[in-house]
Amino acid sequence: MELGSAMATLERDGEPWLTIDCGGEGLTAFLRHYGRMPEAVFLTHAHMDHIAGFERLFVAHYFDPDRRGKVRLYIPAPLVPLLQQRVADYPNVLAEGGVNFWDAFQLVPVSGHFWHRGVRMEAFPVRHHWPDSAFGLRLRGSAVWTGDTRPIPEMLARFADEGELIAHDCALHGNPSHSGIEDLEREYPRALLQRCVLYHYASREEGDALAARGYRVGRPGEAIDLADPTAAQVPPS
Repeated sequence: MELGSAMATLERDGEPWLTIDCGGEGLTAFLRHYGRMPEAVFLTHAHMDHIAGFERLFVAHYFDPDRRGKVRLYIPAPLVPLLQQRVADYPNVLAEGGVNFWDAFQLVPVSGHFWHRGVRMEAFPVRHHWPDSAFGLRLRGSAVWTGDTRPIPEMLARFADEGELIAHDCALHGNPSHSGIEDLEREYPRALLQRCVLYHYASREEGDALAARGYRVGRPGEAIDLADPTAAQVPPS
C-alpha cells in the first residue's frame, strides 16, 4: 500500500499520453500529479489493484458532458468479459438506472496491436496466473511494460528487440504469479537485465535491496526519459 498501485503513465512533453492500468491508489497518485483524470488507459489484467479505480473514472467522465464517451479504454480482447464481470456488471451503475458502465468510455478491444493518437502500440501475453489473462505493452524502440508476470524470455526476445527500456515485475522472492530477482537472473541475459527497471516489489526496503544488488529500481512518482519511438506513426485523425 505504501508504494501505491503498480501502474504507470507514458508522457509526451510532460503531459499524460497513455496510462497503464487504473488501480485505486495509482489513480489517486495520478490525480495528485496531473490534476485531472486519465484520458486514455491500457489494461494489463483484471486484478483489483489494477482496476479498482474504474468506478471513479466512470463517475468523473459520465457526469462531464464534454468528456462522456471520449476516454479511450484499450482492453485486450480476452479481458473484456473479465472487466465486465468484475466492474461493469452491477445491476444499476447509477441508482436511478438507465445508464450502462460503458456509456462513459470509448472501448477499443485489442488483439496484438492498436493505434493511439497515430502511434502503433503492441500488446502481448505474459505469464500471470492463467493463460490469456494478463498482457504487456510495447512502444517500439522506446519502452516495454511487462505487467504482472513471471519471466517471459521468449516474449521479450520478440517484443523488446530494439533496445527498449523494460519495466519488469520483480520482487526479492518470486512466487507462481510474480518474478523474483533470482528468476530474472536465471532466465535473462545480462544485457537485457541492464535495460530493466524493476517494479512491483513488496516494500521500500525490498526496492533498496534490489538496488543494492546493482539493479535499477522504479520509485513512486519517478519520471524516466525514454528514447524516441521507432513505432509506425500516422497523423492522428
